[in-house]
Amino acid sequence: MNVNDFEFIAQLLYQRSGLVITQEKAYLLESRLNPVARKWSLDGFDPLIAALRSNKDERLLVDVTEAMTTNESFFFRDNRPFDQFREIVLPHLLEARAARKQIRIWSAACSSGQEPYTLAMILKEQAAKLSGWKIEIVATDLSTEILNKAKEGLYSQFEVQRGLPIQLLMKYFTQEGEKWRISEEIRKMISYRPFNLLESPAALGTFDVVFCRNVLIYFDQTTKGQVLSRIAQIMPADGYLYLGGAETVLGISESFEVVPGQRGIYRLTNGNANLDRKVG
Repeated sequence: MNVNDFEFIAQLLYQRSGLVITQEKAYLLESRLNPVARKWSLDGFDPLIAALRSNKDERLLVDVTEAMTTNESFFFRDNRPFDQFREIVLPHLLEARAARKQIRIWSAACSSGQEPYTLAMILKEQAAKLSGWKIEIVATDLSTEILNKAKEGLYSQFEVQRGLPIQLLMKYFTQEGEKWRISEEIRKMISYRPFNLLESPAALGTFDVVFCRNVLIYFDQTTKGQVLSRIAQIMPADGYLYLGGAETVLGISESFEVVPGQRGIYRLTNGNANLDRKVG
């Protein structure tokens, strides 16, 4: 791959998705885009680049962009964020929202659905406390292909073995051959929508809790700040944001600050400090 081709495809991906591809990861371009070339009956990477330069077919641009997204996800990933949600954030919201009995949760960059399904199972286990409540989980991703997999709710043995407690597997999944399908009662708790984090989420409405974990790591500092700023605009004063363990707002955004003693959970700067009092 020559320098001009690398810079062309790297800039295209940055503009469409915010992904930053460095020279050190140039090998990913050929390994992930050669299958796209074959799908489009193109004889390898170089003809694909030529097609992208000469043909602005949106379907090809979508295929190239989606091929470069990373879709690593698993149930109850890192455990602690979900323990915090169950034991700290959810009890706080049940008290704070007692009058209107409504909670909205956004799983941003939800990949193949393990994160929103994990949240749905946690909420289902709390059904007695949530009687009469309207709980909405909106799950979004840039890739329509991965959203289709999430909607299907069908996972391999390897996927259900990664973090999913056996009792929840037996309770909420049905085996179909060598795969496992999540139950309809869990699946219908989630609304899946395509969404690009480079755009304004205003049309999605406001959210009491936003999970945006392990996605900012693929953006540069400017894009990270812009994404966090847009998320801040669709959260109430006492809303909470989850980031991945390797992610932070420090030096990137002044819209959020970490909840003291709760690594990975952020609140709006100058927002409501009720959660502090709950955990303090």
